[in-house]
Amino acid sequence: MPSFFRSILNPSLYHGKGKTPPFFEGWYYKLVSADERERIAVIPAVFLGEREHAFIQVVDGVSETMDYHTYPLSDFRSDDRVFDIRIGDSSFNLNGLTLQLDSPEGSVEGSVQLHNLSPWPVSLLSPGVMGWYAWVPAMECYHGVLSFDHSLSGSLAIQGRRINFDGGRGYLEKDWGASFPEGYVWMQTNHFPGGETSLMASVAVIPWLGSAFPGFILGLMHQGRLYRLTTYTGAVLEQLEIEEEHVHITAASRELRLQIRTTRPKGIPLKGPTKQDMGMRVDESLAAEVQVQLSRKDGKIIFEGTGLHAGLEVVNSQRLLARVNDR
Repeated sequence: MPSFFRSILNPSLYHGKGKTPPFFEGWYYKLVSADERERIAVIPAVFLGEREHAFIQVVDGVSETMDYHTYPLSDFRSDDRVFDIRIGDSSFNLNGLTLQLDSPEGSVEGSVQLHNLSPWPVSLLSPGVMGWYAWVPAMECYHGVLSFDHSLSGSLAIQGRRINFDGGRGYLEKDWGASFPEGYVWMQTNHFPGGETSLMASVAVIPWLGSAFPGFILGLMHQGRLYRLTTYTGAVLEQLEIEEEHVHITAASRELRLQIRTTRPKGIPLKGPTKQDMGMRVDESLAAEVQVQLSRKDGKIIFEGTGLHAGLEVVNSQRLLARVNDR
């Protein structure tokens, strides 16, 4: 299979071979311990631009801290046919991650394994979470959900504090392209009662043919079935409210309505890519709570519940709301 088709149909792969700046690519591992007291996000990534480098961001949702470990681009290595990357002495793939970090930014060592991944389905006509947009060249930012939910084993020692992830839950996604959107909201949780439900939701400003529009992807995995309400499936964004203490999203298709209301705790400042550098401030919380109701148009409720330990990012909300209100 030609490399172009292989990369589109395998979102987990590194897409940066032969790319010229501006370009970034990063994978997002979220790790929650079995007792739900520990919440860690690990982001291995590469940035091609004026100050090109590889890096690993480690986010501690309990202490509300972030460490940014940088490496020369020569320390980034990737496999051409499967997702398997290495940055310095650390490695990352679909089976798990191994960290060996010891720098002025902090020390992290250990490994965590991922089991029974549940990716967003990939097909020729709809290769993953992007739908047919994945085939469109030169999109500003591409997205992949590599696993809505999976179990964990192993442990990490962060600044000497050992965290056991045996029996914990994880989430795995990635982004790549020229830049993060100029404005967006993103959230994710797989800690609903019963353990059979996971949510990923995003609304963003999408550049398109010299203009821009608010695109959205809402995916609720419930009891093994994926309910999709997205721009590319013809769903309609009925409501977007972004206020100081909450975010409220409602979208509807011909058959379904999905309502999401999320608390907005204090965020941890992360670094995000622009076309110039890693200078975008991204405030992320790992402690949001998400109330979800999925119903049919006749009012019958398919699922209703509250997800805990949610990841939440809100970036340039005024720009996003302006695009939504201009529709």
